[in-house]
Amino acid sequence: MTFRYALADVAALVGEPTRAAMLIALLDGRALPAGELAAEASLSASATSLHLAKLTRGGLVAVHQEGRHRYYRLASEDVAHALEALGVIATAPPPARSLSPERSALRGARTCYDHLAGVLAVALTQKMEREKVLRTTGKRGYEVTPLGVGWLGDVMRIDVAGLAHGRRLVARRCLDWTERRPHVAGALGAAILDRVLAMRWATRVKDSRALRVTPRGREALSGLGLRDALA
Repeated sequence: MTFRYALADVAALVGEPTRAAMLIALLDGRALPAGELAAEASLSASATSLHLAKLTRGGLVAVHQEGRHRYYRLASEDVAHALEALGVIATAPPPARSLSPERSALRGARTCYDHLAGVLAVALTQKMEREKVLRTTGKRGYEVTPLGVGWLGDVMRIDVAGLAHGRRLVARRCLDWTERRPHVAGALGAAILDRVLAMRWATRVKDSRALRVTPRGREALSGLGLRDALA
């Protein structure tokens, strides 16, 4: 990869359809074996290995080995953000009534790498901005306010001070692929997803990035004023 044309080199890696299929399969943050990625891309094992090698050398995918097995995942949160942003550019927002059940589920609530995305994530982020839990900072950042520290602790049971001691940025804006508006990512975004799942407000849909909001979740989220996001 040349420094001068590094962007073009990365674009070429992402732009090949079978590699794009594998990257999208990894967008939920899981580490997958080559066999599952081959099925996602409809490729032979040998062709999959060649494409994964290119993605690894290009810094888009990381690989780790457990015994005899090799597992692949997106190399970083930045790669996930870039793929989500490309989704915004590449697709026009279709009318909600024209969506298939699968696409509708993805739009409603899904994972984006390790955080919450979709209508629900955008609505929750907007509420936190309105309630002065979060305020924007810089071009891509969020800052948790003193009021927000208490709100997140009381409502979401999230220790913001603990997040601040980690190596990751606490909160950042991630442009939502389907909604074209930001949702919260970073350490706080990951913590929110963890709590939503731990409190059984939502459960994962098998073989999908989609999340299904549970009856308990509907009650809790409606109590937060997010009823419209659950339609």
